[in-house]
Amino acid sequence: MSTKTVTSVITPGKVYQFVDNGDPMRGGMKDVYFSPDRSYVVAFYRDPQDHNSKERLKRIVTTYYENFFNREGGAYYKELYSWPTDVVELNKKTGIIVPVYNKNFFFKKGYAANDLIRGKEKEGKWFASPKFRNKQFALRLDESELGNWLNYFQVCVNITRGVKRLHAAGLAHSDLSYKNVLVDPVSRTAAIIDIDGLVVPGLFPPDVIGTADFIAPEVLATKHLNKSDPNRKLPSRLTDLHALAVMIYMYLLYRHPIKGGKVHDLDTEKDDLLSMGEKALFIEHPTDHSNKLKLNQINPKELPWADVDRLPYTITGPYLKELFDRAFITGLHSPMQRPLADEWEQALLKTTDLMQPCSNSKCDQKWYVFNNTNTPRCPFCNTPHQGTLPVLDLYFQFKPTVWRPENHRLMVYNNQYLYKWHVNRNVIRNEKLSDEQKIPVGYFTLHNNNWVFVNQKLESLKDLTEDKEIPPNSMVELTQGKKLLLSKEEGGRVIIITLANATK
Repeated sequence: MSTKTVTSVITPGKVYQFVDNGDPMRGGMKDVYFSPDRSYVVAFYRDPQDHNSKERLKRIVTTYYENFFNREGGAYYKELYSWPTDVVELNKKTGIIVPVYNKNFFFKKGYAANDLIRGKEKEGKWFASPKFRNKQFALRLDESELGNWLNYFQVCVNITRGVKRLHAAGLAHSDLSYKNVLVDPVSRTAAIIDIDGLVVPGLFPPDVIGTADFIAPEVLATKHLNKSDPNRKLPSRLTDLHALAVMIYMYLLYRHPIKGGKVHDLDTEKDDLLSMGEKALFIEHPTDHSNKLKLNQINPKELPWADVDRLPYTITGPYLKELFDRAFITGLHSPMQRPLADEWEQALLKTTDLMQPCSNSKCDQKWYVFNNTNTPRCPFCNTPHQGTLPVLDLYFQFKPTVWRPENHRLMVYNNQYLYKWHVNRNVIRNEKLSDEQKIPVGYFTLHNNNWVFVNQKLESLKDLTEDKEIPPNSMVELTQGKKLLLSKEEGGRVIIITLANATK
């Protein structure tokens, strides 16, 4: 074992050290070595990098790094990516310097039964597969690693924000998959890795076509064509959007949206190419059921998630259902129809406002999406909701005295918070929120068996039904049909309350 020194090609005289024990970690294209203090790694490409590849790497660690991180909001994005910080060379080999992942992206426990994967990276594949959460599977993950269903929505929000920022900069990842995204459901965090292959249209073409299961159908359908053929489809922002939709579906439903029961060719390789490419079909297509998963061919470890009748994609709620339809029905073979990352982000966030905690303490998922009925029940453990359920519909002022619904609901549960992004439509719930905007303005609670809202910070809250001001540090009862003006400021919303009488 020896400590070696390597020199930056970006900053003259800048050096890095790495420990060479003769047995580096081997990635798909790189050999990886830790620095002596394990704060960064030096990753050398095994194959020589041509001029174009070297220029791409230089651009990634200089211009793109500057644009992403050395400006307002940069600290937030640093948590979303494992971004290379320098390019080095040693003995004619090109390498990159990459900070070591945050400690939450390494398994603290790993498997429930043993320590085989303790300390290993939390690649997304561990959390998108049903078998690793199935209690009948010997190598299931420990419950302390899994998080609950609500946590996965926030994980997906972080991934969509990372993809959104890349696309806003005119870049494409080109190889989005659960291998190139680290996730930690417990802390609700995610980090996109393998940034060194970024695609810049017209300047830096893709090096790979992607990872199996996440490659867009048009890429697979045309992979036999020469790269110079105008009909050949290569990774781009549009193919990123397919991979993003697949990841979100898998993190929420623990099954693949395209890999179903339909056989196109007895040759396994040809069948895979057709079923994921030219003949790709959503396993939950509303009218063509030919690719539906066949339960008699399913590994029992994949149940109940593989049973699309038992747990259909509609359990993710109306906002995500619409986007899944666009991604896997209208947009599956029409890339321009695919939802953008920002649309996924907003749909995920609006869906979290529809979620209810399951009253069954033994429920594995702990949360579920309200199904817009008077008899809501958890789809995972079938436990019905108990008692009255307040449903708050948000309205905005279209013009003076005219209020219109926003297609946005907030479901109430005990000790749930209300935030400024609920109060005012001009406060957008995204990564640019200030610390002050993240502070709750009030909360909902059961008081003497009645639902009430406790106003903590709203200066102009008014009960329109009773024509009564609700000052800070006071509360208002939530009753059927009541209208509350949350704010008199421009963009302030009105909420109308419906009380759903669930099972008692």
